[in-house]
Amino acid sequence: MILVTGATGLVGVQLLADLLLKEVKIRALYRTEAKIASSQKIIQQKLGKQAETLLTKIEWVKADITRIPELTDAFEGIDHVYHCAGLISYDPKDYKALRKINIEGTANVVNISLSKNIKKFCHVSSIAALGSELNNQKVTENSPRNNELEYDNYSICKYGAEMEVWRASQEGLNVVIVNPGVIIGSGNWNTGSGQIFSRIDKGLSYYLPLVTGFVAVEDVSSAMIKLMEAEIKNERFIVVGENLSFKEVQGKIAEALNKPQPTKALQPWMVFLGWIFQSIGSFLFNTNKEITRKSIKAAFNKTYYDHTKIKTALPTFEFTSIDKAVKTTAAFYVEDQQ
Repeated sequence: MILVTGATGLVGVQLLADLLLKEVKIRALYRTEAKIASSQKIIQQKLGKQAETLLTKIEWVKADITRIPELTDAFEGIDHVYHCAGLISYDPKDYKALRKINIEGTANVVNISLSKNIKKFCHVSSIAALGSELNNQKVTENSPRNNELEYDNYSICKYGAEMEVWRASQEGLNVVIVNPGVIIGSGNWNTGSGQIFSRIDKGLSYYLPLVTGFVAVEDVSSAMIKLMEAEIKNERFIVVGENLSFKEVQGKIAEALNKPQPTKALQPWMVFLGWIFQSIGSFLFNTNKEITRKSIKAAFNKTYYDHTKIKTALPTFEFTSIDKAVKTTAAFYVEDQQ
């Protein structure tokens, strides 16, 4: 039986849809009933008429990865684990929560996996956990982390989560790790990459000069399943379809939604001014900080990622174009707004 943590998240929902087509036994972890309903709706969009029958095959179990007793119970009868649960935040106030969920939560999941003799474990990490390269050279799975660089809290905690997985691999757990780029897919339109669609729909004329890796959510799920089915263990893989600028991706989304293209480049002084006003608001009204000093610097980076390793390990694996991923996601977004 397969266990999926974070089953109601962007990657988790796509993974459930793909696993349902394989007719395997699935146990999906959730925290609130409302998230089950939204997840089922997305799966129905993806699978069509067959979804109604297939969805009955998911065993939903309420469990939090930071609560060991209920998490341990959820592992009964499990032999394969897909660990998709995690918190994404760049707000300094969320640092303790990031550590609690991403590092301690992952430690709990791998420790129970070891005690239950899980056959294989797949961990969803991020390109944020990778190292760096100089002179615009492509980042690989072996690029070193430079301790002199100032990594943001999310990067630190995703890296810490990976360390827990690698530690478990040394203790006998067979693991594979995927490091996806910015994931394009349907889900919550108010957070993550989904927020880009809603903001462009409402009218977003500015773009970031940032260059980074992007990938379709379908490709992340497909890579995970293929790696779990292959005779591959104790390896990590960059899962990035294309390296693109945010201007290019925002333009593709605007075109798919029939909205005006973003034409104004954000300048460092604009972002810095936004940070000042946001900091005042956070102090006075306890609002969240979406902009930090570290994110200001990162917003103007150009980082390229090499996906050679996964293409070599899985010769038949093909990435979906970001054009297609954007059009598919935009269609789901429009449907949700009706």
